[in-house]
Amino acid sequence: MMDFGSYHDLLDLYASYAATVDSADWENWPEFFLDDGTYRLQPRENHDRGLPLCLLALESKAMIRDRVYGVKETMYHDPYYQRHIVGTPRVLSVRLEGRREIFEAEANYLVVRTKRDGVTEVFNAGYYRDVIVRTGEGLKFKSRLCVYDTEMIPNSLIYPI
Repeated sequence: MMDFGSYHDLLDLYASYAATVDSADWENWPEFFLDDGTYRLQPRENHDRGLPLCLLALESKAMIRDRVYGVKETMYHDPYYQRHIVGTPRVLSVRLEGRREIFEAEANYLVVRTKRDGVTEVFNAGYYRDVIVRTGEGLKFKSRLCVYDTEMIPNSLIYPI
């Protein structure tokens, strides 16, 4: 069972994460993760079958920072805005490991994309499956798995989901 204060912290983590990636604040995106935190994007078909193949698998905060460098400095693409609509997180488990409080949670998401000279379109939909750790700096992702519902992505996936 999770107390109200912890659930409020969880809601704030989800909302702050969405606000950060929606505002293209790439320098702060890695700060949502532990140093050994992981970020993965996986199609639902592979996830449901237990197949490990992911579109993107970042295995540490250092790799997440490298992705930020790629987004900012090396990838050429038609810029776009994105907006995350994230459902209310459902807490799957709460446990202690040593002195650390660990939460497992999931939430549905929808990402819409707007090109600067175009219309808004649904870009990606799925759910987050997260393992979250309470640290001295607040809640951080130990792992964030984004399971997206379709293998058909309208264009290359540049920005984080």
